[in-house]
Amino acid sequence: MAHPLDSPVVVEALTKTFRVPVREAGLGQSVISLFKREYRDVEAVREIRFDLASGEIVGFLGPNGAGKTTTIKMLTGLLFPTSGSATVLGHQPWRREKELLRRIALVMGQRNNLAWDLPAVDSFELNKAIYGIPDEVYRERKAAYIEVLDVADIATKPVRNLSLGERMKMEIVAALLHGPEILFLDEPTIGLDVTMQRRLRQFILDYNAETGATVLLTSHYMADVSAMVSRVIVIDHGAILYDGPLTGLSDRFSAHKTIRVEAIDLPEDLDRLGRVLERKPARASIEVPREEVSAVAGHLLTVANVTDLAIEETPLEDVIDRVFSKEDEDSDHTQD
Repeated sequence: MAHPLDSPVVVEALTKTFRVPVREAGLGQSVISLFKREYRDVEAVREIRFDLASGEIVGFLGPNGAGKTTTIKMLTGLLFPTSGSATVLGHQPWRREKELLRRIALVMGQRNNLAWDLPAVDSFELNKAIYGIPDEVYRERKAAYIEVLDVADIATKPVRNLSLGERMKMEIVAALLHGPEILFLDEPTIGLDVTMQRRLRQFILDYNAETGATVLLTSHYMADVSAMVSRVIVIDHGAILYDGPLTGLSDRFSAHKTIRVEAIDLPEDLDRLGRVLERKPARASIEVPREEVSAVAGHLLTVANVTDLAIEETPLEDVIDRVFSKEDEDSDHTQD
């Protein structure tokens, strides 16, 4: 497989298998396991392949347990792969070379990287020393990030006293002070209210535009994905299901569109046109197979006094749900 010359992240057949103990419930089985322990292999990631182009923001989507965090941990050097290869800025990440660690950043919504009992600003100072950030650069970046995220009043509080959302804002500031070229963001907006989610998304977009940083983003909030990325990689059961434009997800995995129509004389037999999602005296929503959209819309315009008609793609959340539901059904059938 040929890779673009400007691919800062290249993943080739990357696999991670965990060996986990197997034990039946009950005291007797607990005693037996002390003397004869059995194991099974769990394949968390299976021969995945993808590239990230320089300056790209890519969504990495999947349900819990799909392999997203395991992949990110391998790409940041926290886990060794079982097989396969990956390069990040020309380095093997699990070798943990200083040259690479100075150029990347990892933010995990469920993991604290700040000193728990100290104010976040003390962790900022520590990062300044670790990464050798020049004084002037450090002061400018810290002041700018604190202002944009509006966190001046909480930066001096002990991290243990912060809410999850407040801590996530501090984590983002700490992660960007050294000017990383690649950001691995695992649920960065977790715990934030809608307004702050929007502000943080814009903050990351601005950082990407100003620095040309490459971003790999995982999030269960589809608003994050739709607002920030143009390309998504969908993973489930450790394997990649889709890698392509965000707009192509619906074409690939959703066979329907939704027609929303307003009219004072809607026909009674809407259910024969498609699956009726909403029905009110002067308004209705109908899910229709893609190939029948034009015909159904034309029919409605002919038989009713239509005041408004819109054709919409299936919401991204519904498309993703259908992708994973289909995979689960296929897996169940295979096991049967």
